[in-house]
Amino acid sequence: MKTDVEIQKDVMDELRWQPFLQSSEIGVAVKNGIVTLSGQVDNYGKKLSAENAAKKVAGVKAVAEDIQVGISPTYRKTDAEIAAAVVNALKWHTAIPDDSIKIKVEDGVVRLEGEVEWDFQRTSAKNAVQYLTGVRSVINLITVKPKLSADDLEKKIRAAFHRSATIDADKVTVSVTGSKAILSGKVRSFAEKQEAEDAVWAAPGVLSVESKLIVEEPELVF
Repeated sequence: MKTDVEIQKDVMDELRWQPFLQSSEIGVAVKNGIVTLSGQVDNYGKKLSAENAAKKVAGVKAVAEDIQVGISPTYRKTDAEIAAAVVNALKWHTAIPDDSIKIKVEDGVVRLEGEVEWDFQRTSAKNAVQYLTGVRSVINLITVKPKLSADDLEKKIRAAFHRSATIDADKVTVSVTGSKAILSGKVRSFAEKQEAEDAVWAAPGVLSVESKLIVEEPELVF
């Protein structure tokens, strides 16, 4: 099992490996496998990239993120300019029904509202705007309209687990009540935990996910 010092070193190395990031901008602290990221970056995309990089590291159980976004005057945009850029980004993304999404921008914070049929559309809407110049953060309030029964959802999710090369389907269970999915069991890494949660969110009609998955590092055999 990795020590906190080893995890910290691996996270810092992973941050240096990301071409989009400057590792000197980001501080890394680790306690009991929980990584805390701090510092300041010049755009929201870097903040997300740092969080995603930390999640990839083996031994990481959770990520607490305290990175601040400080956009330089050179790249600062008015809320009207940001709103226009958001509208265009959603319009040109073929997977997003842009006519069903409402946009509000205040002090660089983008607020998305509306209703879609699939969670990947909800996620795609956020991904389409979070890297735009001037965006400080994105509040995604888009909801997913349920289409299937709870039993059908469970079957589809279990099938997705069995198709996955990274998820041990025998150790991860899912139950669905209404449009809420509850995950339980044990996984071998934070990355596997994330993969299982993503598989659940990909199911049509899932509006919320409660993850009770426990990250357990495999025992070393000598």
